[in-house]
Order: sequence, then C-alpha cells, then structure tokens
Amino acid sequence: MSDWEKSAGKILEMDEAWRQKARLRLREQTRPEGSLGVLEGLLERLAAIQKKTVLSVKQKQILIFAADHGVTEEGVSLYPKQVTQAMVLNFLNGGATINALARAAGAEVKVVDMGVDADFEKDPRLIHAKVRRGTRNMTREPAMTAEELDQTLETGWNLALQAHQQGGELLGLGEMGIGNTTSASAVTSALLNQPAETVTGRGTGLNDALLRHKIEVIRFAHSVHQRSLTTSLEILRCLGGYEISAMTGAILGAAFSGLPVVIDGWIVSTAALAAVRINPKVLDYLFFAHQSGEQGHALLLETLEAKPLLNLSMRLGEASGAALAMGMIEAAVCVYNETATFSEAGVAKRER
Repeated sequence: MSDWEKSAGKILEMDEAWRQKARLRLREQTRPEGSLGVLEGLLERLAAIQKKTVLSVKQKQILIFAADHGVTEEGVSLYPKQVTQAMVLNFLNGGATINALARAAGAEVKVVDMGVDADFEKDPRLIHAKVRRGTRNMTREPAMTAEELDQTLETGWNLALQAHQQGGELLGLGEMGIGNTTSASAVTSALLNQPAETVTGRGTGLNDALLRHKIEVIRFAHSVHQRSLTTSLEILRCLGGYEISAMTGAILGAAFSGLPVVIDGWIVSTAALAAVRINPKVLDYLFFAHQSGEQGHALLLETLEAKPLLNLSMRLGEASGAALAMGMIEAAVCVYNETATFSEAGVAKRER
C-alpha cells in the first residue's frame, strides 16, 4: 500500500463543535434566520474545517491538471489533441478564460502537465509531472498501468499538501485534456453503475451522430474491462485519465490536510466521486462550484447529495466555475466575519 493510500484512511471528520459555533453565530446575526440559504451550510462547514472564529479564504490557489487521452483515436472529440498543448501554453501566458476569472477572484493559477502529448520547455509557471505522453486507448487496453495510477495519485496528493504548507486556505481544481469528457463519462458510468447513455454528454459540442458514437465507444471500453471494474482505483486505471486520477489524489490530500476544495464541473466532479468512494469523509471538505451543462453531472451531484453554488449552464472546464465560486465563498466569509449580531448592533432580537 502506498504512503498516500495509508494516509488517505486517516482523513478526519469535520469538527462538529465548531460547526455548531458557526451555526450559533449565523443565527445571531442581524438578518432573518436561514436567509442566506445554501451559503449558511457552506459557512458552517468551512468553520468546522478551519476551526477558527474568524474565517479566511484570501489565500486561493487553482491547480489545472492537463493530459491527453488515447481514446481520441476513436474520434470522440471535435478537436485534435494538439489543442491540449495549445491551451496549456495559453494558461501559462495568461490569456485563457480561467486566467481572467482567477485574476478577478484573486487566485493564483498553477498548471500541471500530467501527460500532455508534447514537450514543454522548463517554465517556472508549469509543474512538470508528466507520466507519459497521453494515456493508452481504453478501448484496447487499460488507460494506465497500476504504477502510473499510483504516480498520478501521489502527485496530486503531494501538490495539495504543498498548497496547504504554503499557506493556502482554499484550493480550486480544474483540468484540460481533449477527450477527457469521454474518460470522465466512462469512469462515472462505472462508479455509479449507470448505462453510458445516462451520463454521457456532448462535450465540446458533438452532434447526435457523434454523441451516439461516443456512447458506443464507452460501452465497448466497459465490455473490454468488465472483469476489472470492481474498485474505484481499478476503474480509474482502466478508464481514467492522468489528470482525473491526479485530481483524485489532490482531493484526498487536501482533505487530509484540512484544506477546503472547490470542485469545478463535470470532470473534476468525477475525480471527486472517485475520492469519496475511496474515503467518504472527503465529502465534507468539498464545495461544488456549479452544475455543468454536461448530462451526467446532475446525477452525480444528486448521488453525492451535493448542492452546487451556481447553475449557469457552463461546460468550459479549466476551473472556470471554481474561480467564480471562490469569489462567492470569499464574499460569504466577509458576511460571516463582518455582520454584527443583534446584541452587537443593539437591535431587538426576533421573537422565537
């Protein structure tokens, strides 16, 4: 058993005493009880994670994990795999949507090359963690070896621990990889034991015929690996992507460190589902940014009983929803810290 796997079993439950303290403070603030809706439960959980009277999420970091996928050989995407490399360079140069949103949220962006089918020059803005130049074609063989899976999980785990050690207070996760909606759909379908058509969406905009083809590719991959799809780790090994399993490791590592994690959309949620299946305590540390326009995301969120903060029909990926949610979480924290209680404001309490 790997070191990360041993430690993943030691993730702590949230501190219920701190959750109750936060609930009491929210009830005593000068507004109708429960009037902040979902944000109140969010703040209670955040207080239980941070175990502090004054909450803080000013130190925000976004990790974007990038990798290519062998399954693109089956024609499941409208875009060639070279787009993965191009978008990584765009992230590094600050010209992508996530860069604009991260600047607005005051979040630092780091890009992690887990398996892009390209060679990048040394760049302080890029974390070089390439396992291989893309996963194998899951319709012919497992997407990765057991050693590669362990390497990706350990990389994600260590990056989350590093973020916490560097003073990070809120971690956002995102991804980039042509073909990764196919991998995410295959993994989620197996984890939820649902038919491929139930969770498979159009990705980058497939028409009806190409969507049917994508579903058939996933069905075939399931049939190839049917005997192996017995655990979350085996499902990731056979059907996953290097960036998806690395995010699974990052989620586990963040929870172990007591670092709250903002989950972006469909693909990051797939990694979150895998992490929760490895250790259900992880769920308490996750804040789901938005409900993606991808078909299977609503079912995944329902399974986890997770309430996303936003529903804007977004399906961009690259942590775009996470960046937006980070700004909302920080605003909620300001309300928690700065809104006076009835006694502080000298306002008569409401009748019970």
